[in-house]
Amino acid sequence: MKTFPGPVTALDDFTIQVQRGEVLVVIGPSGSGKSTLLRCLNGLESIDSGRIVIDGIPLDNHEANRFAIRREVGMVFQAFNLFPHLSVLENINLAQRLVRGVRKSEATETTRVLLAKVGLSEKIHSYPDELSGGQQQRVAIARAVALHPKVMLFDEATSALDPEMIGEVLDVMRRLAEEGMTMVIVTHEMGFAKEVSDRVAFMVDGRLVEEAETQAFFTQPQQERTRDFLRQIL
Repeated sequence: MKTFPGPVTALDDFTIQVQRGEVLVVIGPSGSGKSTLLRCLNGLESIDSGRIVIDGIPLDNHEANRFAIRREVGMVFQAFNLFPHLSVLENINLAQRLVRGVRKSEATETTRVLLAKVGLSEKIHSYPDELSGGQQQRVAIARAVALHPKVMLFDEATSALDPEMIGEVLDVMRRLAEEGMTMVIVTHEMGFAKEVSDRVAFMVDGRLVEEAETQAFFTQPQQERTRDFLRQIL
């Protein structure tokens, strides 16, 4: 359970498991607790009760455990959160050197490989304000992947982008899924969700209303609240 002052119950009796290599898409109306869920999984928000375990490590109040979880869980936000005074190379290298402690030469090699993967090799010495929104988000994804996380969390990674830029970011996420990256994705892009996810979870008011394998979720939803939501967005 997770509550905020008010009181507001952001997560209520919420239980879910994600298997290694699985892509779980989380959907629901605004204010349903989707972003709070991801922030709790990454240790950015503490829970009031319950347990979070990632790759056998419990996320609790032990600082060593919290640091270990953050090393293994990458997160991409709606905002790109790049350092404006650092180049693309420096943004991606910094995370590797601070979190993983790798040498500059090793970090730079990893950065070059990842920028090629996201189609931005030519932007390696550019600064964030010289990039489009889609390019900045691809850099943010490369920065998160550079840490070799075991799980990637995406919180509406395309919501701040113009429509023509959404596809380029979804393409990068699609390739990560094809490579077997474990991913939890909050998104409103239902076509992408149908194509990439293994399972879909539907949340309302902090509660898990329904979860199912993707095809079954979209073709045979079991709950009336799920059917109402899908009728509105599809």
